[in-house]
Amino acid sequence: MKIRFNLQFMKWRNPAMLLSLILFAASLGLVVFRGLNLGIDFTGGNVVQVEFEARPDVAEVREVISSVVANGAMIQDFGEKGIIIRTNEDTEASRIQVVKSLTDRFKDMKVVGFEKVGPVVGRELRNQAAIGLSAALAAMLVYITVRFQFRFAVVSVVPLLHDAVLALGFFSITQMEISSSFIAAILTIVGYSINNTIIILDRVRENWGDLNKVGITELVNRSVNQTVSRTINTTLTTILPIIALCVWGGPVLAAFSYAMLVGVVVGTYSSIFVATGLIVEWYLRSPEVGK
Repeated sequence: MKIRFNLQFMKWRNPAMLLSLILFAASLGLVVFRGLNLGIDFTGGNVVQVEFEARPDVAEVREVISSVVANGAMIQDFGEKGIIIRTNEDTEASRIQVVKSLTDRFKDMKVVGFEKVGPVVGRELRNQAAIGLSAALAAMLVYITVRFQFRFAVVSVVPLLHDAVLALGFFSITQMEISSSFIAAILTIVGYSINNTIIILDRVRENWGDLNKVGITELVNRSVNQTVSRTINTTLTTILPIIALCVWGGPVLAAFSYAMLVGVVVGTYSSIFVATGLIVEWYLRSPEVGK
């Protein structure tokens, strides 16, 4: 049996949008003043390649490294006996300390190579990513304008910025290390959030003929209620495997999994309250007969 909801979402639109504005401003402030804990992909550092007669677990190697490297390290298996260690610190003294700590713990270890590397995610790549994302947002604006209305396009894109900035604020306050997988998570969040928003706005478009009868507030509220069961089901089926990644994914997947967790929660919230709240307030201040 299909469950029908009749919740007054739009009654809470102003407090919800005020909360979003506060969190958005706080997140920007955290990023500016507290900063982000950027990983080796962004900052560069040392890469040390070692081999063992009997290779230990990566977790055991990470435990040793964490005692001498303040910002952690990326550790991965290499071949049958080797391990590659990447650290944010690019000084020779840091590299020597890492090697010494490993030698003290693992007597059968030998260093087979090392190098100082620059950031994988360099300025050029970051600029290209920004250009690509801007082009994608512009394409979304054009498509949604043609498919729906210009106002729908604007209120669909604004929450995407909201979601991305709140994810950055979370990483700033927790100081979790940000790796290149964080970029992938942000792009995935953008796709997830716009999908949720479009589903709601599509139902608004279908109900648009009732605008003069019920008013924009009731029309949007009814549309959200008609799609909320789908939103809940989609969110739950998405968030459960993400929680599993957060719990059992380990340090390598931490940036991606936690960014996705925050993004899905915030994206669902912004689709229900921010996008719809903006469209209601816009039409209340500047009424217009729709298509």
